Amino acid sequence: MLKRTFSTLILWSLVLVCLRYFGATGGVWLITVISVLTLNEFYAMLRRMGLTPFNRLGLTLGAAITLAPYYFEPYFTPTELLALAVIVFSVRILGEREPQNRVETLGWTLFGLVYVPFMLHFLVRIILITSPHEHSGLVLGLWLIAVTKFCDSGAFLTGLAIGRHKMAPNISPKKTWEGVVGGMLTAVVVGATLAWGCRAYLPANFTPLLGAVTAVPLAGLAIVSDLVESIIKRRADTKDTGRTIPGIGGMFDLTDSLILTAPIGWVVFHLL
Repeated sequence: MLKRTFSTLILWSLVLVCLRYFGATGGVWLITVISVLTLNEFYAMLRRMGLTPFNRLGLTLGAAITLAPYYFEPYFTPTELLALAVIVFSVRILGEREPQNRVETLGWTLFGLVYVPFMLHFLVRIILITSPHEHSGLVLGLWLIAVTKFCDSGAFLTGLAIGRHKMAPNISPKKTWEGVVGGMLTAVVVGATLAWGCRAYLPANFTPLLGAVTAVPLAGLAIVSDLVESIIKRRADTKDTGRTIPGIGGMFDLTDSLILTAPIGWVVFHLL
């Protein structure tokens, strides 16, 4: 527990320092590094399943997909880069992998690109929002990350304290319905508080009430996203995706809940 708390404080400090001194550019590159490290751990799990993903090319395309909104559009979009990946991997699969697992290798390699960098590139899109304030995107990105990750923390602490009823014992035995309620309530409080405290940087209609309401589906998706990662880890027969972050695990264990919340957050903020 002490390691987890210390790692959380260090991570938030790194994020805030990066955004403070490097702005949107720092945020984009931070998200890209996190995206590539997460994809690398995903591909490592595939190798534990007996598959041989196109690791180097996949990581290169993953970085390009994440960076695309900032550097490559309107020339290349993340969707077009995904199409390129389908073409290149389909050609390579013909002669570079064993016949018995070609289909699985192709499918899982492409799924990794969709599930990690393509989903996380929406965080980059959020950071690039410049209305009504030039730093609105940075604040909205931090709001989304805070709501998502504090949901994780609230669910963990509530489940640890009073968790009794298992939510999905066949997927993640430690998760409880009490933890779900605690996580969602935490997300609502954080969402409303940050919407009020950062109101100078946010759209006028993003009130504390709307912040609280928006936090509810995001918290639900954060929990679902965590369960999806648990399913993948069980398939790979692994407890943690890595040892990058003491007390937390690998980078995938850190970013799992953001994967589903990032695109929904982008849609909400774009509509505002």
